This record gives sequence, C-alpha cells and structure tokens, in this order.
Amino acid sequence: MKIPSFETSRQHELLNENLTEAFQKVLLHGNYILGEEVQEFETRIARYLGVDFAFGVANGSDALALALQALEIGVGDEVIVPAFTFFATASAVSRVGATPVFVDVTNDYNLDLKAVKQKITEKTKAIIPVHLFGLPVRMGELLKLAAEHNLAIIEDAAQAMGSTYEFDPVGTLGEMGCFSFFPTKNLGALGDAGLVVTNRADLAEKIKMLRVHGAKQKYHHELLGINSRLDTLQAAFLNVKLPSLNGWIAARRKLAARYYTALAECQEVGLPEEHEGHTYNQFTITTQKRNELRDFLEKAGISTTIYYPLTLPQQPVFTALGYHNGDFPVSERLTKTVLSLPLFPELTETEQNYVVGKLQHFFSRKGHRS
Repeated sequence: MKIPSFETSRQHELLNENLTEAFQKVLLHGNYILGEEVQEFETRIARYLGVDFAFGVANGSDALALALQALEIGVGDEVIVPAFTFFATASAVSRVGATPVFVDVTNDYNLDLKAVKQKITEKTKAIIPVHLFGLPVRMGELLKLAAEHNLAIIEDAAQAMGSTYEFDPVGTLGEMGCFSFFPTKNLGALGDAGLVVTNRADLAEKIKMLRVHGAKQKYHHELLGINSRLDTLQAAFLNVKLPSLNGWIAARRKLAARYYTALAECQEVGLPEEHEGHTYNQFTITTQKRNELRDFLEKAGISTTIYYPLTLPQQPVFTALGYHNGDFPVSERLTKTVLSLPLFPELTETEQNYVVGKLQHFFSRKGHRS
C-alpha cells in the first residue's frame, strides 16, 4: 500500500465539476486581475472569520510582509518571532528592514510566552505568534503582554484556517491575521494565494493600497507597496472550496483522534497537544527514533514529512544575527525529533489503519536500534 503524506487530487476529483465551471467562467469573462470572484471571496471569508476586512494577496509570505508594512515597521525595529516555524515568518520581518528576534517554543510547538517577555526591548514593535500545525497559541496571555508593552500582534495563521482560541477564530485576535492558501493548507488553492484580515479600518485601507503598489487610484502611488494580488482564478477556486472547509476540518479532527487513541500507550512517542480549537493541518509526533522510524515507514510505502529540519536561527541567511547552537534548546530538539504523519481529509480509515499498524509494529519490536 502507498500512503502519501498529503494528497490533493482526491479532493479536487470530488469537486471537479464545480472547479471546471469556475475556471470556464473566469476564462470567458476575462477579468483576471481583482475580478468579481476576488471580491466575492473576500466578503465570504470575512463573514466566515467574523472580521470587518479581508484582502486577498498573492501568498501567505506576502501577507506577513504587507501587515508589517501597514504598521510602518522597518529599519531599526525588532519583531519577536518563534525560532521553530516556517521561514516566511522571519523572512517577512527582514524584507521590511526590521530585525527578527527569535524566541524558543514550548513542547506544544508554539511560542514560549515567558521567553517572549524576556526578549522585549525598547526597539520591539510587534510579536508574530504562529499557530503552528493548526494549534492555537495561548492568545489571552499574549494579548495581555502585548497591551502592557504597547506592541502589535500579527497572527501567522498560515496553517490554521478554521482553528479557534476560546471559540474565536485565530487570525482575528490581534491587529492583523495572515493566512496562506498553499494547496496543502486546511483551505488550499490550486497554487499560491494568501489573505490579510483586520478589524481596523486604518490598517485595511493601507493593506488595500499596499497590495497594488501603494496606489489608491491607478497610477497614483501614495505608499511604497508591492504587486501582491490574489489571482481571480484562485479566488474562484477558493469560492468553490470554502463551503466544504468545516467538513474537512471535522475529518481532520476525526483522523487525529484515531492517532491519539492508537498511540496513547506508546511511551516512545510524544503526541501533539490536544485542544478543541486545533485543526490538525499536520499531525506531528516526536520520537528519539525519528530517522529510523521514517526509513521504516518509507519502506512500507508510507510518506512522512519533517517540519522543520533546522531552527530559523540555524538558517544560513540569519547567521549574521549572532545566534549559536544551544540558544533555543526546545526548538533544536524538535528539529531532531518531529515527524508529521499522513493526514488529509480524504485519507481513508483503511489507509490510516495501515499507518497505525506499521507504527505500532515499529515501536513494539524487540532489540531495534535506538
């Protein structure tokens, strides 16, 4: 049996007729840049998240950079980010000329809020919490800390569309929320796409301008923006897929529950934190036998993924910031122990049972190498 880590073709096969119809409609009306489908999607996703403003952009990485620009964060400013996350969280800070200040995470893969407090300086202007793998950050504590120090919160919810913190959608709790619609996300486009949301009218006006080269009126540029518009065709596809999002999240949670049950007695496996607002964009375990397990599963036809093999401070591009191995012990340990198991809404019970069986067999073997 061959089990992919993630699979999009099954989902798209089920939606094929509606996706094809959406494609044909855009093809024929010819309004390929900020067409009516973009406005429709922005209205619908704003309603889904319960925010006042939503703006489609080219990708999740641009969403973060645009949010920073809207807050006028730049050279001489510092922005606190987790040491363990995808590269874009920190690169967006560098793109606007500011300095990313890395903070370790806890065993739940999210920001260590005690460490955040220690890293705040007079140069700190914002914090970017990442709801990694779909698990919401403890936003109540973070928002209180930010308010005490007059700091902006930009939520990186790239992997967490539909996740909630105390029943509020993540991405809606800070000044701005940033989402990705990369095909593997909870709500995935058929290519790159992203979103910035906010409840502040002043920031909304800036984002709307910044994504079109800083222009409110065409060819009249008031801000130094970039070209980062959600493609009309991708918006059309997202409009087709949005009504299925809650069902897909429910399927993810059901699959995650099976993993929890199957691996609960395995002392050599660290399971992700359970949370009612988790959407399990990834089901990421930890084990000291990560590499051996991955090879074993690969031979059995089971694909897995390592998110992430390096901490952000260990990335060569950030060497000049002066961090050293050992500065972020939890993040560094995670890079050596995390493994994301197959999980996507269309994964069948038979397929998951096969994965679970192989996992249980691996950890029950006598005398296997540690």
